[in-house]
Amino acid sequence: MVIVAAGAGARAGPGEPKQFRPILGVPMLLRALRPFTSHPDIGHVVVALPAGFANRPPDWLAKLVGERLALVAGGATRAHSVRAGLRALPEHVGTVLIHDGARPFVTRDTIDGVLDKARSGVGAVAAIPLSDTVKEVVEDRRITRTVARERLWRAQTPQGFPRAMIERAYGGLESDATPTDDAELCERAGLPVEVVPDSPYNLKVTTADDFRIAEALARELR
Repeated sequence: MVIVAAGAGARAGPGEPKQFRPILGVPMLLRALRPFTSHPDIGHVVVALPAGFANRPPDWLAKLVGERLALVAGGATRAHSVRAGLRALPEHVGTVLIHDGARPFVTRDTIDGVLDKARSGVGAVAAIPLSDTVKEVVEDRRITRTVARERLWRAQTPQGFPRAMIERAYGGLESDATPTDDAELCERAGLPVEVVPDSPYNLKVTTADDFRIAEALARELR
């Protein structure tokens, strides 16, 4: 599998890269890693890191590097980081999961659901149905319409794919393309992708406020 942790994390505020910052004393990336490195059906994990950190990772991460876990330098965009991770996977890996290193609370049930769906031959996206009212807004913040939410889901990670499918999708990636997730590339290629119901606890930590929410959640879950 590939864990994407190569972003600068500018919206989280000044300091070290957000993926290395602690949540209740545990680095966020380590929290994101543990559910996968402890999973019996996941044999190899590649972590895409910011340039410079793949060769000089934090000590707590360097200790984990070995036969089962490898580090690679990420690219300028999330998609290019994923592609670097895919290239580093051993040839025998037939099913690929991709997860954001900024999602530290993924559950075993979600991993199992995505893995099972991907093994069946289709793409799989951990997602939750929208419960909020959704508005379409133009440049001056004027609402133009209310979007029906009955068929809308919020995509999260992990996302899983047969390896041939995701490599085909990334094989057509243009240098200036900026897909926001992996399923988007498969959708563009006409490849089948399905949702797997996820937990709202599987939040993505992006801002300083998100870190405060993550701290509270970590206290509840420990």
